[in-house]
Amino acid sequence: MEIDRTPGKHVRVDVWLWTTRMFKTRNLATQACRGGHVQVDGQRVKAAQKVVIGQEVRVRKAGTEFIWKITGFVPTRPQSSIAVQCYEDLTPPPDPALRGFVPRRDKGLGRPTKKDRREMEKFLGDMAKPRNRDRRQP
Repeated sequence: MEIDRTPGKHVRVDVWLWTTRMFKTRNLATQACRGGHVQVDGQRVKAAQKVVIGQEVRVRKAGTEFIWKITGFVPTRPQSSIAVQCYEDLTPPPDPALRGFVPRRDKGLGRPTKKDRREMEKFLGDMAKPRNRDRRQP
C-alpha cells in the first residue's frame, strides 16, 4: 500500500484519524469530533472537515492530549507499520512528577504473606484496608 503525499490532496479528518489508527473505529473518531476533542490548527472541527498535508491535529483522549502533524494519506486502513508513516508525532513526553507512586514487589516473591499485608496496612493506613463488599449495611 502506498502513501499519498500529493500536496493538494485532502481527506476528511475522521477518515484520517481512523486510517492512521488513532481510533479503533471511524465511528469513535466521529464521536470525538462531535464532542469537541479534535482540533486542526487550533480550531475545533466537525468530522467532515477536510485536512491537508502539513496541518497539525490535536486529540484529547483518555486525559492526554496527542499532537500529530499530517505527512500523508492512505486510501484504506493499513497495518500499523505503514500508518505511522502518515504522521509525525509532536506529543510532548508526560511529566514524570504527575505520575503517582505505584508500590511494586520484587519479581518472584509471589503473593504477600499475612505479615506483609499487616506491614502494608500499617504503612498505608486506611488506604490499604479492604472495602466492605457486603451489600447489606448494619
